[in-house]
Amino acid sequence: MTDRAPLKITVIGTGYLGATHAAAMAELGFEVLGLDISPEKIATLERGETPMYEPGLEELLRRHVAGFPDSSGRLRFTTSYEEVAEFGDVHFICVNTPQRHGEYACDMSYVEAAFDSLAPHLVRPALVVGKSTVPVGSAAGLAERLAELAPAGRDAELAWNPEFLREGFAVKDTLHPDRIVVGVRSEHAEKLLREVYAAPLAEGSPFVVTDFPTAELVKTSANSFLATKISFINAMAEVCEAADGDVAKLAEAIGYDDRIGKKFLRAGIGFGGGCLPKDIRAFMARAGELGASEALTFLREVDSINMRRRAQMVELAREAVGGTLLGTRIGVLGATFKPDSDDVRDSPALNVAGQLHLQGAQVTVYDPKGMDNARAVFPTLRYAPSALEAVRGADAVLHLTEWREFQQLDPAALGEVVAVRRVLDGRNTLDPALWRKEDWTFRALGRPTA
Repeated sequence: MTDRAPLKITVIGTGYLGATHAAAMAELGFEVLGLDISPEKIATLERGETPMYEPGLEELLRRHVAGFPDSSGRLRFTTSYEEVAEFGDVHFICVNTPQRHGEYACDMSYVEAAFDSLAPHLVRPALVVGKSTVPVGSAAGLAERLAELAPAGRDAELAWNPEFLREGFAVKDTLHPDRIVVGVRSEHAEKLLREVYAAPLAEGSPFVVTDFPTAELVKTSANSFLATKISFINAMAEVCEAADGDVAKLAEAIGYDDRIGKKFLRAGIGFGGGCLPKDIRAFMARAGELGASEALTFLREVDSINMRRRAQMVELAREAVGGTLLGTRIGVLGATFKPDSDDVRDSPALNVAGQLHLQGAQVTVYDPKGMDNARAVFPTLRYAPSALEAVRGADAVLHLTEWREFQQLDPAALGEVVAVRRVLDGRNTLDPALWRKEDWTFRALGRPTA
């Protein structure tokens, strides 16, 4: 053990990643100071509230945010870079890297702004740790920028530590990660990060030490692989539609092969959210800049299959209601891109609902957590306070986000309020037998005869 004072940690950017990381670091026993340039976001967090819905995160915050009864008081927030630099030994950069407007490439402006704001205040040795998903090659440039701008010079060191959070499981993924990857240039940086992650390491989490480029590539490679697996089974769903096969049974059969595995083999309307789509596009763009564009041409097809799923769901709905959507009433179950989240960014469910509306259908949406965010993106859709109200008078019910609540719906009760008992399962998680027993016409993507 060291005889110096315990490490103090700062987290710059308190969005989805940053708020979770800050709360988790406090849970692991560190004094933590979170920074955001948005005073509103800071005020929300200081009230022990989260800027987004994530299971377990609000409870974790309230256990540690200063000022709460029985809280540890280890977690505070600020808008001051000067305060952060003075306080912290290890600074985590957790800001967003969205897709650049009108391009595939990622927008690095938030990351660069965070470095430019922090570095001039670093007057003593510090480790700055990038967690944002950035194009490979970014870290080397940021390390130079840091050394140049920081009064501490080369004693302001950089490491890269990609995040692997799954929305809906972010707290667990931070406290009990399935692996920790660190890109470092010195034994000192590695030692500090081993200290930060001592608790998960003691539990047996693997610790992978790499160079900068490899650490940067891990997250985009993982997301590209997962996206490819999802699009593969969705491509098989297209073949099943043409050949009268059953993609759910196909997935079950190939999933028993442990080289393939069952995970991410559920065909449906495809992936969305704030990570997978933009990460694979940014990866393609960066490979092109590096002169390796041919290596990732397959990702264009992965992206294309994924986007096609949405159009196919709309087509299935049109066929189901008799060839035209004009004047029909559609009840949509789900608005978020996945369950246990309120995130509607690039949500296939909301995209399908919007397309149905544009083609003349009267669309009413219900989602357990995503209603406010959905309304902000698509104010022209109708929104209902419950699944029952969403499907009232509907000519077709579309199941588009696989919330557990929807799997537990009573088909008989819903059948009492719809105009026509017709359900289309865009996520392949409803039980056809259960719905048909109550005289529903049931149809699922990739399962024309199921």
